Amino acid sequence: MEIIGQIVGIIYKNEINSYTIAEFETDDEPITVVGYLPFINEGDTLKVIGKFVEHKEYGRQFKIDTFEKMMPQTLGALEKYLANGNIKGIGEALAKRIVKRFGDETIHVFKYEPKRLAEVKGISENRAIEMAEDFVQNWEVWQIVGFLERFGIGAEHAKKVFDLLGTNAIEQIEANPYILIDIAKGVDFKQIDRMALDLGINYDNEKRVTSGIKYGLIRSTYNGHTCVLKANLIEFVIHLLDVTSEKVEDGLIHLHMKNEIVIEDRKEEEYIYLNSFFNTEAEIAIRLNQLQKAQNSKKIEQVETELKKVEEISSIELSEKQKEAVKLVNDYNVTIITGGPGTGKTTIIKTIIDIYERKKKKVVLCAPTGRAAKRMTETTGKEASTLHRLLEIGKIDEDSLYKNTSDYEGAPIDGDLIIVDEMSMVDMFLMNYLLKCIYQGTKLILVGDEDQLASVGPGSVLKDLIHSEQVPTIHLDKIFRQAAKSKIILNAHRVNQGEGFLRKGEDDSEETKEDFFFIKGMSQEKMLMEVISLCTGRLKNYGDYDFFQNIQVLSPTKKGILGTKELNKALQEQLNPNIDNLPEKASMGSIFRSGDRVMQMKNNYDIYWEKELSGKKEMGSGIFNGEIGTVTAINEREKQVEIQFDDEKVAWYEFSELDQIEHSYAITIHKSQRK
Repeated sequence: MEIIGQIVGIIYKNEINSYTIAEFETDDEPITVVGYLPFINEGDTLKVIGKFVEHKEYGRQFKIDTFEKMMPQTLGALEKYLANGNIKGIGEALAKRIVKRFGDETIHVFKYEPKRLAEVKGISENRAIEMAEDFVQNWEVWQIVGFLERFGIGAEHAKKVFDLLGTNAIEQIEANPYILIDIAKGVDFKQIDRMALDLGINYDNEKRVTSGIKYGLIRSTYNGHTCVLKANLIEFVIHLLDVTSEKVEDGLIHLHMKNEIVIEDRKEEEYIYLNSFFNTEAEIAIRLNQLQKAQNSKKIEQVETELKKVEEISSIELSEKQKEAVKLVNDYNVTIITGGPGTGKTTIIKTIIDIYERKKKKVVLCAPTGRAAKRMTETTGKEASTLHRLLEIGKIDEDSLYKNTSDYEGAPIDGDLIIVDEMSMVDMFLMNYLLKCIYQGTKLILVGDEDQLASVGPGSVLKDLIHSEQVPTIHLDKIFRQAAKSKIILNAHRVNQGEGFLRKGEDDSEETKEDFFFIKGMSQEKMLMEVISLCTGRLKNYGDYDFFQNIQVLSPTKKGILGTKELNKALQEQLNPNIDNLPEKASMGSIFRSGDRVMQMKNNYDIYWEKELSGKKEMGSGIFNGEIGTVTAINEREKQVEIQFDDEKVAWYEFSELDQIEHSYAITIHKSQRK
């Protein structure tokens, strides 16, 4: 639908991405509109395109897909626009006098005869010119949103484009469309390239070649890399742009001279970094060194005595390696505790907490994901936070954080010791932001298993720090008796040591649990049937395993018969068939039903949720990448899907928002890190 009206009130506006809920007055009726509305204020006249939806909490709303800002259509609307604060120096009374004086000529006067504004009492000639410049600037900004749609860039990016390029953004983009690659993450390079070629840019144009190089570097970061081999980058750009290697070499030299890339020599090979990635790695090293060299003001004297007291109170006897880890934490400001499953990392964390809290030190616990923070809370008995919540990253522009953390000065963390668990999941940008928020003199303890998968974001921070040998590190390699009862843990260590799985009957002591099975199949079809069999009751021979409570299928890939897409379809059909012909909703090639297990696939800071615990109702907004829940209702009339997440939050998704979720009967191994 297309509706023209005026913004008469703003109910909510996210200052970072301009997501807005507003009162919208049309000729027919007042309505509520929701969507991304950069540069929009009360009094603005808009043509909005979208559809009506029914929100469970707030009722009927118009959800905006795209919009166009228009000049006010009536003198009353124009008066409201002038009075809404868009134009410096004009308030309600002055707006009324201007419109009364010039009537239908008002816009013409602002644009083409600004000195005439001085005819209005209270406006000097200088002030008139300033007001007119403000008016014209606002008009130019209005054009950006519509123009960007030609490049497939949504309204949510328009504010960023204007902030970086200013009022002549359109002219700059027309002169060099490739600048959009630096501004909006995830834009379609091929689409921008086609438009640039249509505008007359030559194949071997320097701007085209340097943009192709930067695009290649950005693409590599999506796979976790912070830099690429020069030879590989040149080959990629040649195929992307159909240019010669000499042109790519010239482009690299040009970017290097402009300090947009860094070329680093390593063992007779050259690596290429985007400047911000190189700077972030350098900042991490500098900040860690500064933290390490700061005065050890949190050190506890006679820590061995305190350790004995804690051992007596907790009735736990630490191994020599674990005691060494506690002493290392006491002797240094930055330490790493690493080891595989079952090697006693959690016991060390609990001991450190007990020792330092007995000395009135404040210990802060955190982890990179919600599931990891929850597990940390359960195992230590002390509240742990996600790094995003601790650092308040949800309140800043994530795309900019991803490109460079240098511009952000976070609030210092109030704590004497900061313990970060599951450090293998922390990428370089999150690490740099964390270090910026730590007081000099605070102790930082990094805990994790370097043999786990690298972080989803760029960088292998934990592994690189361990291999640098610049941070005091304790390597735990002894599997404790309780953990040694699990064949899962035993086999994890055997694989890391280059050994095969335990054979049937090998190490089958009475205490060893049958919790690991290796099933070899000769075809994908046979393995699919094995997975379905295991998920539909076969595992009950070994415990009271219910799929929806206890089982998660992991696959290394999304594609193929054993990829997550096909596994999810097969498992849904077996575990949650629609035998009662209940409401279901098709979206993005999937069918969602009540009872389905689903996962959020991107951070959404705006989605509303409610939670009820112990009779108390809690409300908030924000569902984050990797959160898993269950579809509890599908409402055809209101066009909504209700999802209850594992932490008891209940959220309502419009049908148009279902591209944010996927089935999670089976998930990729990488996605399992986000849980």
